[in-house]
Amino acid sequence: MFPKAAFFWVVWSPKRPKMFTMRRMKPLIGTDLKRFLRAYRRQHRPARMVSALLQSVAYPANVGSIFRLADGAGMQELILTGITPTPPHPTIDKVGRFKSLRVPWRYERDPLVAIEQVREAGYGVVAVELADTAVPYHTFTYPAKTCLVVGHEDHGVTKAVLAACDAAVFVPMYGRGLSLNVHVALSIVTYHILHTAPPLKKVSCH
Repeated sequence: MFPKAAFFWVVWSPKRPKMFTMRRMKPLIGTDLKRFLRAYRRQHRPARMVSALLQSVAYPANVGSIFRLADGAGMQELILTGITPTPPHPTIDKVGRFKSLRVPWRYERDPLVAIEQVREAGYGVVAVELADTAVPYHTFTYPAKTCLVVGHEDHGVTKAVLAACDAAVFVPMYGRGLSLNVHVALSIVTYHILHTAPPLKKVSCH
């Protein structure tokens, strides 16, 4: 039996066929964690740019979670529209750990105006919504610059906003539930985009 509070990982040993060795693991904290993440970022820079548009996401806790996601995923921008609450807000700040001070964001009352603005900036607009023409998120080919649109927790993305989007994707459900929490679904699609993009091409100067 392993000692309590100990972590191990199993590694196949080529010197001993069909044998596995146990190596002790430890969680990273403080300076070690910062160095680990910094090194990973340098070696794995995403080739695609992702922003998100929140169309009347009503619950401050969800907005705070999306701010934390935006920081972790290195989103270019968050656009809050409609009745979406905005920072400063006690719940947004607590759940989001004040990432609103770091993540670029703005408020635009009309989501249709915001969609036109991001499209003019070169973004493809993709709704994360259970729509009749939506395809599984992992089968869609995303543009180099993608703005993901998520909607109200109960009503989803409106018909008018869906009509203004270029496409819609959904997260398949394999249990009895019909959908995931808005910030969870957005997280899944965001990281899928970042991790399936081709590597950045280096341009040589002569």
